Amino acid sequence: MIDLAAYGSLFLAALLAATLIPAQSESVLTGLILAGGQPVTVLVAVASLGNILGSVLNWLIGRGVERFRTKKWFPVGEAQLERAQAQYQRFGYWSLLFAWVPIIGDPLTLAAGIMREPLWRFLALVSIGKIGRYAVLAAGVGALS
Repeated sequence: MIDLAAYGSLFLAALLAATLIPAQSESVLTGLILAGGQPVTVLVAVASLGNILGSVLNWLIGRGVERFRTKKWFPVGEAQLERAQAQYQRFGYWSLLFAWVPIIGDPLTLAAGIMREPLWRFLALVSIGKIGRYAVLAAGVGALS
């Protein structure tokens, strides 16, 4: 039962961290690795899956954002949205390899949806970056502990 709670907490933290909601998953992953109760590869897989699905949520929002972008309740301002679109157009779909980077990654995934990036390419590039980030983090924590 403890494993389910640990995996569930990590998944939720990673999912929320990938959305426009301010959250952090690295500290949860680090704590679970240091606690040593679960296999590191499974922890990295759970964190990666949650984070990738959070990015897919952003992509889906981006696909439908055009009809809501002028509403007051919309969480992203017009200037932020235009800046994300401009960055995405400037660097293209390869920028999705950096979807894991704090502050710029979440708007990039939203912009990918707005720009109608195909889901297969979106998933491939976002997955490479996010799995790589968690793998490097886990290796670093393992090396230091």
